[in-house]
Amino acid sequence: MQYRLDKYGNELSILGFGCMRFQRKQGKIDMALAEKQILQAFHGGVNYYDTAYIYPGSEAAIGEIFEKNNIRQQVRIATKLPHYLIKNKEGLDKLFNEELKRLRTDYVDYYLMHMLTDTATWNRLKKMGIEQWLEEKKASGAIRQVGFSYHGNTETFCNLVDAYDWDFCQIQYNYMDEHTQAGRRGLKYANEKGLPVIIMEPLRGGRLVNQLPEQAKTMFSKHSDATPAQWAFRWLWDQPEVTVVLSGMNTEQMVKENLDTADAASVGMLGDEEQQLLADVVKAFNATVKVGCTGCGYCMPCPKGVDIPGTFNAYNMYYREGWFQGLREYFMCTTFRKNVSAASQCIGCGKCEKHCPQGLPIRKHLQDAQKTLENPIYKVATTVAKKFIKF
Repeated sequence: MQYRLDKYGNELSILGFGCMRFQRKQGKIDMALAEKQILQAFHGGVNYYDTAYIYPGSEAAIGEIFEKNNIRQQVRIATKLPHYLIKNKEGLDKLFNEELKRLRTDYVDYYLMHMLTDTATWNRLKKMGIEQWLEEKKASGAIRQVGFSYHGNTETFCNLVDAYDWDFCQIQYNYMDEHTQAGRRGLKYANEKGLPVIIMEPLRGGRLVNQLPEQAKTMFSKHSDATPAQWAFRWLWDQPEVTVVLSGMNTEQMVKENLDTADAASVGMLGDEEQQLLADVVKAFNATVKVGCTGCGYCMPCPKGVDIPGTFNAYNMYYREGWFQGLREYFMCTTFRKNVSAASQCIGCGKCEKHCPQGLPIRKHLQDAQKTLENPIYKVATTVAKKFIKF
């Protein structure tokens, strides 16, 4: 494993374990599988593990695994404050103490303001006394370093970097988002300010692997036997401003491949030919995507039960893989459920858009998806299926 330094010279593995996407059984994290994968990563040199208060069961899972295997002192835990749930300073202590209990520890190595959207939000927290609270926690050792995670445009990101004496930051960044979100300019700006940058969504929630158009897959295969995931990670580790790249690993093969890729990574490893290949892949991908949804699920639950990520996945599939595949996917994610989850259930309340890290116009996209997917074929199939289920 290779390591890059944080703001204070501590070594962080260039591959971090994103703990949001553990495999589940009957809605609960498969602990045996999660433990096996975490230990595989740990023995491969991974020392950075990222979780959050709102990731169901995640904090408790890694807390149990680290305690059981007596490796807490050898790993770095990053978790997040859901500031949008906090109403006063007292709430800060209550929530933080709950996180410590879940994690079975008395300190957090890297503590982030989760999805800090703009300086106005930060100013609200300042009025609540967040700066003093953070300084008290740092002084006591309960929090070692303070940062923020961000989804949004470059300008606002740079403003947030300057709003506080942060120790690090976390951004969505990949070869598809080079010039959106915080982007390359934001990455460089943070680096110039001395901030280590943690990368999330390096594969756009798996879209840069599982949902690449055939043309893009052919481009990669003609150039080398490296997988699409390896290409995405290499693009990131090629840049010296990138400190840690998080991966939501949930299979042993995924962990192994990522460890091997990290071992072979180096700054400047991609030449002009490789960079052009990735630029061509971006063009091919953009030609097939209708909605830039990463499937993170922050927009859920919908008050009316609409499966928003599922709808957008089917909508993109309709244009990328053909009408039959798209309709089949939409049919499966909306019909065979206890409650209706179709896009036509949307009442336009906008609750989803307030939580979307990508800032997508979800209501508009749902209307477009409904027009395309809820066509006569879908309606007939749904009517027949409901009669069959009732029977």
